[in-house]
Amino acid sequence: MNYRFILRGLIVIASLAILGYLLGTAQLAGVLDEKWIDRSVRGHGLNGDLLFLAVGGLATAVGLPRQLIAFLGGYAYGIWAGTLLATLAAGLGCVLTFYYARFLGRSMIAGRYSARIGRLDDFVHDHPFNMTLLIRLLPVGSNLATNLVAGVSSVRALPFFAGSVLGYLPQSLVFALVGGGVQVDNAWRIALAIGLFIVSGMLGIRLYQRFRHGKSFDERVDERLGASGEG
Repeated sequence: MNYRFILRGLIVIASLAILGYLLGTAQLAGVLDEKWIDRSVRGHGLNGDLLFLAVGGLATAVGLPRQLIAFLGGYAYGIWAGTLLATLAAGLGCVLTFYYARFLGRSMIAGRYSARIGRLDDFVHDHPFNMTLLIRLLPVGSNLATNLVAGVSSVRALPFFAGSVLGYLPQSLVFALVGGGVQVDNAWRIALAIGLFIVSGMLGIRLYQRFRHGKSFDERVDERLGASGEG
């Protein structure tokens, strides 16, 4: 009897059960608010910083929006430190999801995302860092699905992580700004964040359309970006 295979199966079942509980009851989402920041993060020094990174990494790993973590980072730390810590938390979530897919959930994820795995492999194969960066700069697409598919694909881990973290920065900056990083009137802060979001989104779309060289990361994403017919 292959006990290692049985143990892996039990770990997958347990992890999926925990994930379902967290998402189904919204317990994790309920923790992530300004009151939690005030109670457990702000003013707690290194322990608060590590807690923010751990909870933010877990939250993004199970599919909660990384923009929420950036908002809370801006609220807790201000724009620059908030952007940095939120980006690191999203990067940690990317690593957790990637290795979950690669070592534990491979068969389940391969069955669910079989078509997308081949497209991602083809899209990032020659230039994994650059093409991953293009994906992350887009204002559309699922962060969780991309991490899962990448874990099952043949993409190399280090370039994927590096491209992801760098690509997370623009939106982290935008939502950290909304969260409270600059000392100006709220209306101006929100207007600036909206402007930065539009600029970063248009830049991501333009770079994707220009440098994808006829390859497709996701047919639905291409259709939404108006890139489905471009070479």
